Amino acid sequence: MSNSAMQAAVDAVDVLPTASADDEISIYRKVTWRLLPFLMLCYVVAYLDRVNVGFAKLQMLSDLQFSETVYGLGAGIFFFGYFLFEVPSNIILHRVGARVWIARIMITWGLISGAFTFVRTPEMFYFMRFLLGAAEAGFFPGIILYLTYWYPAERRARIIATFMTAIPLSGVVGGPLSGWIMESFAGTNGLSGWQWMFVIEAVPAILLGVAVLLYLDNGIRSAKWLSENEKRVLEHNVSRDAHGKAQHHSLRAVFADRRVWLMAFIYFCCVMGQYGLTFWMPSLIKAAGVKGVLNVGLFTAIPFSTAVVAMILFGRSSDKHRERRWHLAIPMLLGAVGLVGSTLASGQTNVAIAFLSLAAAGVITSAPLFWSLPTAFLGGVGAAAGIAAINSVGNLSGFASPFLIGWLKDLTQSTDIGMYVLAGVLVAGAITVLNVPARLVNR
Repeated sequence: MSNSAMQAAVDAVDVLPTASADDEISIYRKVTWRLLPFLMLCYVVAYLDRVNVGFAKLQMLSDLQFSETVYGLGAGIFFFGYFLFEVPSNIILHRVGARVWIARIMITWGLISGAFTFVRTPEMFYFMRFLLGAAEAGFFPGIILYLTYWYPAERRARIIATFMTAIPLSGVVGGPLSGWIMESFAGTNGLSGWQWMFVIEAVPAILLGVAVLLYLDNGIRSAKWLSENEKRVLEHNVSRDAHGKAQHHSLRAVFADRRVWLMAFIYFCCVMGQYGLTFWMPSLIKAAGVKGVLNVGLFTAIPFSTAVVAMILFGRSSDKHRERRWHLAIPMLLGAVGLVGSTLASGQTNVAIAFLSLAAAGVITSAPLFWSLPTAFLGGVGAAAGIAAINSVGNLSGFASPFLIGWLKDLTQSTDIGMYVLAGVLVAGAITVLNVPARLVNR
């Protein structure tokens, strides 16, 4: 939100709004239906373009003679670009507005994702993954920041959880789609199935980037589809929620806040499990006894569908009870159990898929529930920088996780040890969550 927009919001809340409880519910329903479906669609496309390399792996490694370590390093190096550009990107979004900056991000990453068709060497693979991370940096934390412009803390866990169902939905839609493209288009015009997948799945990102410019508003004050009184109700609630938050006015103050680093460690643990699962899900399902690229894609829809339901239920429960710590720790522990169980059940298709569903429900659910913690105490410019800092540091585990598993698989010819390591990290994260003071986050 720009300084002029923020001043307009402050001026507007000087006039106290009038709205009954039912009216307020209606206003937030209107906002949610306007924003969330569109933002979710954008994130489905974003996440699909980020992790579809997991499906490309099923053909790409043999075509290009890449090792598991090369794949793991390439999958993970995305997050170095993400890390370096995350904080600057979110600060720019806060200053110039969400509409232009999110559109820029989507169009750029769509073009780069499509260019993966031309990858031939490990070095080129690494470079393109780094560029994709740099292009996408700021998208997810930017959306989280953008939602704080509209929703107060007591409504945020459910909204963020609903928004982040885009992650498993990208698996529900993207798994079968990627498998179908790779199987159906293989050899067409001299291109492999994985090359066609990158080209076809890049197009929606570019089109949605253009749509953002036409559809998205920078904040409450610029929303022409809201009445003046509706704007004042929303601005009053957001302004009231801002009291008591850390209003950092410099990057130094953000990085000196120990709570930011505590949140970064917890998120590191969440993301370690999330990307360990999503980047290797196709390989784990194949190891469970499922044959054929299309069948692997169809089976990935089962764990991701389970995660959609879990995310919605946990998000609603967290907001209803105004409790954040146990609602995050429990899914992390369930994710750890699921990862260990799927490893022990390798080769037993039905049992392995059941444990992978538990792992997906726990691991993927933990990410949206996590964001109700830092957004409960960060505000203003501190929120822009703090959210981006937490997300960028936490996402370094997106490098560590696939690289570690790839290296361990080349070393041991199995993903078992890698899954046990991920489970241990999730347990460590859950224990850390339970040591966060309840008064800090239960809002």
